[in-house]
Amino acid sequence: MKNVKLTISYDGTNFSGWQIQPNTRTVQGEIEKALQKIMKKEIRINGSGRTDAGVHALGQVANFKADFTIPVNKIAVALNSILPEDIVIKGAEEVDEDFHARYSVKKKKYIYKIYNDKIKNPIYRNYSYFFNRAIDINKLIESSKYFIGKHDFKGFMSSGSYVKDTVRVIYSIDIKKEDKFINLEYTGNGFLYNMVRIITGTLLDVNIGKININRLDEIIKSKDRKNAGHTVPPQGLYLAEVYY
Repeated sequence: MKNVKLTISYDGTNFSGWQIQPNTRTVQGEIEKALQKIMKKEIRINGSGRTDAGVHALGQVANFKADFTIPVNKIAVALNSILPEDIVIKGAEEVDEDFHARYSVKKKKYIYKIYNDKIKNPIYRNYSYFFNRAIDINKLIESSKYFIGKHDFKGFMSSGSYVKDTVRVIYSIDIKKEDKFINLEYTGNGFLYNMVRIITGTLLDVNIGKININRLDEIIKSKDRKNAGHTVPPQGLYLAEVYY
């Protein structure tokens, strides 16, 4: 019995998210079907976390345990030969028996991409959030500092999640402007359902004057979703890296 860690990249545009669901196309479902073909048996994989429909991944991680004869260093090549073009296995390696893609996570990095211009660019419609109002990058950076550290982020979680512990630590939010793109890189010990998308929406609402920057501390402490900003759409979000 081997424990195999997979590092995965995918374009989330045409998926109903990561988690396997009946009668719909998911990333987990496609990978498990491909594994069954090469292993000749049913394989279930554990992901580091779920991504929603439309969300992309540069470095999603999953693991599975199985008894098989194919060399581990051939698994990625074998899977990539039969997986659809919007999923790529970047690597496969054998890991310790107690490794679990979800429960062994130490921290994660997400990137949110904003396309800031007056006119939409259709090329980027599935890979960024089109925002046509002026963005003050310095104000964006200043307001992001309120979210750094350990907080109860209950007010930045969408309904539909039943997580009991809503305290998380954000280690850094790095904001970079590259031509017409603004990239927000979030690194933390974990993220609640839609947390990155709601924080990003809140930062943008501060930027356009809809939320006063001096209220951010109060908004975080209120733990009330109604006080936070809008939820930005999924297509700008990327699971960049998972750290163990």
